[in-house]
Amino acid sequence: MQTPIATTAQTHRASTGVPAGFRARLATVTDFLQRLPLPLIQLLFRLAIAAVFLKGGLTKTANWMLTVQLFADEYQVPILPPEIAAMLSVTFEFGCSILLALGLATRLATLPLLGMLAVIQTFVYPNAWVDHLTWGSILLFLLTRGGGALSLDRLLGLEPASPRQE
Repeated sequence: MQTPIATTAQTHRASTGVPAGFRARLATVTDFLQRLPLPLIQLLFRLAIAAVFLKGGLTKTANWMLTVQLFADEYQVPILPPEIAAMLSVTFEFGCSILLALGLATRLATLPLLGMLAVIQTFVYPNAWVDHLTWGSILLFLLTRGGGALSLDRLLGLEPASPRQE
């Protein structure tokens, strides 16, 4: 005897109009994609976001006087003097990028970068939300899931060996 829930599920599947062959192929592709190891994705996320912020730090250090001038004229970060804001920015971009690339103190390294993104989005470039949303999403993923099995965090025992299952 079928339950009302099973009957409803069958009716829903039949009413979607999606051919069974397509659903089967989609299930095969989805199953294949789910085999991609999460630690590999975490490593790629760490390297990708580290590259973004490292490039920003390198650009700022290429011409320090111009950087301070940009912080004074264009960026206009509230409360902080331009010299201090520029120095904090470069310090966090270099330091956190290195930590993320190594997978060392991964969760901690995301926090200053998320703070920087919030300040930049709010006060400096509010129309750059597409980039900021992308970078922020990656950083939030790393904050909540950690650096993964391919990280110094795991090697040094700073992250649990078996992460929480979804």
